[in-house]
Amino acid sequence: MAPRLRARRPAVPHADGMTLVQHLGELRRRLIVSLVATALGAVVAFALYEPILGVLLRPYCDAIPRGHSCALLATSLLDGLNLRFKVSIYAGFALASPVVFWQVWRFVTPGLKGSEKRYAVPFIASSVVLFGSGSTVAYLVLHRALRFLQAIGGPHLRFFYTAPNYLSFVLAMMAAFGVAFELPLILVALQLVGVVTPSQLAAWRRWAIVGIFAGVALFIPSGDPVSLFALALPMTLLYEAAILTGRLVLRSRRRRADRSTVTTDG
Repeated sequence: MAPRLRARRPAVPHADGMTLVQHLGELRRRLIVSLVATALGAVVAFALYEPILGVLLRPYCDAIPRGHSCALLATSLLDGLNLRFKVSIYAGFALASPVVFWQVWRFVTPGLKGSEKRYAVPFIASSVVLFGSGSTVAYLVLHRALRFLQAIGGPHLRFFYTAPNYLSFVLAMMAAFGVAFELPLILVALQLVGVVTPSQLAAWRRWAIVGIFAGVALFIPSGDPVSLFALALPMTLLYEAAILTGRLVLRSRRRRADRSTVTTDG
């Protein structure tokens, strides 16, 4: 009787052995999962549109004098529908952010060593916490930024915010702060893969602080000094936190490597 051959599952190729087509296929799969998760989150946010809009309107209501209406203007019949879709998509992404960051990590992990893949949970948790913290800081300083922008033009101006313009401004501010707060995560990742070292980051500290303030001043949506310091100061502290975290992680890696070497020699 001829021996039966057991069917073997094809091995998953390592990132170095993947072709361009395989990389593109993997990227497409991760994007599809992220888009589906965002769409499901958007459905939930669509149903919760009224309370979400109430939260987003609070900075505007706090920035105007008491007794004045903080209702937004609609200049088109489609403004209400477009606004609801925009708010739902942004809120849906926020709800789906753990899944999205997990897909980003899974797309990167084929190129990492087995010992480095254990950083998946801290990476995802830190990404969500940092993005949420940045968005929260933006939300908390929005009313002060609005007061500054209203006062800088003088007392003869009266502002009427249209719904698309106001919501675009608020969402852009929260997104900008959230992305900026990811800085330490990027720096720690660069230290893990050996692109930079904690010593180099510490040596570049002065230039990094100047670059942070200059970058925030150039790219922040509002351009007001309140938002400038509200974002630049935490980013400076996060830069220092990235140096400290990198040192601790690399020190832990060296200790594990030393113990592995001792065990092998023994």
